[in-house]
Amino acid sequence: MPAPQRLRGIAVLIAITVLSFCSIKKMAINKVANILTAPGGGKVFTADNDPELVGDALPFAIKMYESLLASAPYHRGLQLQTGSLYIMYANAFLQTPAAMLPEREYQQQEFLLQRAKNLYLRGRDMLLSGLDRRHPGFRKALENRHFDQACQGMGRDEVPFLYWSGAGWIAAFAIDPFDMDLGLSLPEAAALMERVLKLEPTFDSGAIHDFYVLYYGSLPDYMGGDLKKAREHFEKAISATGGRLTSPYLSLATTVTVKEQNAQEFKELLEKVLAIDAQGTEDNRLLNIINQRKARWFLDHIADFFVDLDVPAEEGEPKEKSQ
Repeated sequence: MPAPQRLRGIAVLIAITVLSFCSIKKMAINKVANILTAPGGGKVFTADNDPELVGDALPFAIKMYESLLASAPYHRGLQLQTGSLYIMYANAFLQTPAAMLPEREYQQQEFLLQRAKNLYLRGRDMLLSGLDRRHPGFRKALENRHFDQACQGMGRDEVPFLYWSGAGWIAAFAIDPFDMDLGLSLPEAAALMERVLKLEPTFDSGAIHDFYVLYYGSLPDYMGGDLKKAREHFEKAISATGGRLTSPYLSLATTVTVKEQNAQEFKELLEKVLAIDAQGTEDNRLLNIINQRKARWFLDHIADFFVDLDVPAEEGEPKEKSQ
């Protein structure tokens, strides 16, 4: 066989080998990704009863998912898992601990909050990119406030992407309400949540209603805050969960009752949080345990939120200040 033909034959053989290897590698990555993101796979985190263990493990898990995503950028499950875990981690293991730090540790608090904001937005952007890949023009339409056009064609299969991207977006603004660019983009985030409410109001045990308790309960009136609507969504959240999830009680207590300065209702709601059997709710065990820690902290610091209460050092029980 002439040399040029041999060289062409060798080149073809190398190309076939490389392509076969790449194909096998891609299949292997997709198989691993499918296993890691299979329905119910998230229970390894959400069903755990040791928040510190999960908090230590999540950064490695998130970066592992992100590494796989770099090799399989169109894998829907990896997009959702990676983006949503960034947002969950930011909330449970950065923003929550920061809120419980004493005032003297304000520098550490600010550091944790800025990390949380960064990860909220990182998760949001991953999820929005996933939506944009499947619905070309989505982000441009969203930025131009063409909300119906942006969400056109999206069904219930896109609800988790819409929910987590909207939740991360608004959570980032809640940390830094002086970020005017982020504030001006809030209608875009609100449009995503409205789409979730329309498509699947019972998503994730009524998580969308719990979100709206926080949303309407925490925003000032001029930005759309509405305490009546917050209470309406609270009732829907309780109905969706059968009262077995701590989040709605905690959300109403820390927003609406504080705004209304209703200390009695505040205590009653937090006591309901503590009365829930966290160990018996497998799908939300971790969340319930973290929320019960938060409830205890709020009860211990109740005087910081209500102007007519004082906490005697020797008793530790709130009482009305003398007039």
